[in-house]
Amino acid sequence: MSYINPLEDDITNLLTVLKKFADDTKGAKVIRSLQDNHVMQEAISKLCDWATTWSMKFNVSKCKVMHLGKKNPNFQYTMEGKQMITTEEERDVGVLIHRSLKPSKQCAQAATKANQVLGQISRAFHFRDRYTFVRLYKQYVRCHLEFAVCTWNPWSTADIETLEKVQMRAVNMVSGLQGTYHEKLIELNLQTLEARRTRADMIQTFKIIHGFDRVDKNIWFNFVTERDRVTRSTQDELNLIKPVAKLDIRKNFFSHRIVDTWNEIPYDVKRASNPKKFKDMYDKIFRVPVAASQT
Repeated sequence: MSYINPLEDDITNLLTVLKKFADDTKGAKVIRSLQDNHVMQEAISKLCDWATTWSMKFNVSKCKVMHLGKKNPNFQYTMEGKQMITTEEERDVGVLIHRSLKPSKQCAQAATKANQVLGQISRAFHFRDRYTFVRLYKQYVRCHLEFAVCTWNPWSTADIETLEKVQMRAVNMVSGLQGTYHEKLIELNLQTLEARRTRADMIQTFKIIHGFDRVDKNIWFNFVTERDRVTRSTQDELNLIKPVAKLDIRKNFFSHRIVDTWNEIPYDVKRASNPKKFKDMYDKIFRVPVAASQT
């Protein structure tokens, strides 16, 4: 750690964001002018200086720049005298990030992988009884549709349907079921993926607010106790204020999209003693299969 720490000391004041995970380092800065461009280039140069000091060398071909935002001036940057590659999309800890910040490609990729695995299972098991086949689906297929989903939760109808169709296909493979997709979910004691994503959001919110995840809750959320005026929502100090947002991307960001649903959760459920207790209490109230757009 001793040689990693100076990296942060040298460039933290130059960047808006600096994140380090294992052998990956990501830096970001709001770029509005040529001066901002020079500051970003200075940060990259300091990275190179750090590598030289510690007798390391960057693989410049793997160091890339992603320009975010429609008004981004798309300046070019250099590292060790070479122009850095501009990328449209990159994988970050298993999640595909596109410069538009929309999750469509991640959804498509997750659905493709899940469908491949589902196809392998269907070919291996010709008799697909509800007990065994549903367990196989949960363990080997659904995990691809839900990996880190709190970070890329889809909001467009097309993306939601892309994922839901995989589960629809799996449910239709189970022997002996009749009726609509919604009726089959009830019989198998399953929920739509959309309902499960909402549940995952609520569990994550609970963990952040009650300190089970080691992050600063005040960075993520604004509590109603911060308001001067008294309203019905301020009667519960764990209720949240929804920040103002104009763009769909911002409206559907985690800390925005969870507010209304979290505020509707009963007082005692929000104060569960631990995440497991919260899950149990939440499921008793909300675990009802919700019909997808297709039936």
